[in-house]
Amino acid sequence: MSNLQIGGLTPLTSTDFPGCLAAVVFCQGCPWRCGYCHNPHLIPRHGENQLEWPTVMRFLRHRRGRLDAVVFSGGEPTLQDGLEQAITEVSELGFKVGLHTGGTYPSRLGEMLPLLSWVGMDIKSTFTDYDKVTGTPASGEKARKSARLLLASGVPYEFSTTVHPLYNTQDSLLQLAEELQQLGAKHYLLQEFRPQGCTDETVNLHSARELLDDAVCSRIEAMFESFSVRRA
Repeated sequence: MSNLQIGGLTPLTSTDFPGCLAAVVFCQGCPWRCGYCHNPHLIPRHGENQLEWPTVMRFLRHRRGRLDAVVFSGGEPTLQDGLEQAITEVSELGFKVGLHTGGTYPSRLGEMLPLLSWVGMDIKSTFTDYDKVTGTPASGEKARKSARLLLASGVPYEFSTTVHPLYNTQDSLLQLAEELQQLGAKHYLLQEFRPQGCTDETVNLHSARELLDDAVCSRIEAMFESFSVRRA
């Protein structure tokens, strides 16, 4: 049985796995310290209100036939040694399995990819500017390697970027889109920063709406097979 550390569970969502009704399991722990994080309670390795994995499995057994998929999110799910076993157990119940990741651990992501039905990868910024967002040296190269592994795997995916004026400009968003296009990405989402859950008051003072004007979005849209903007 998996020893996954779980900080929360969303029993039903239609937005976290494209085309599927899903439950989301929020994994505890993340090594990065992004200023706009909306789940800061999931950053520590051990949370205050943790769920036991057997409790989650009992819930999922009762949801067979009502849910299509289970998504592991976080935090950073690939931080945990118990993730592979958890994915296996969920798959054995007949669910599709999705993963939300920042690409923090490329080798672990590579091990998981054959087990997954879909991956949503969070791309923070241009790869050379990652440290400014994550507060972690060399994080950009890890994300780039993970993106390459994901694209080479053939697993359905979507890259997404949370847009915030402290970390992005219109020029940097265009540069990032070009970098993803050069890697071979075809599916991309930009989402405006939302202050809900973010505990950094300085970050919360800013809005991303002006960065995502029609001209910039049109230029980025032309680079991808599918592209969308999620407004705050």
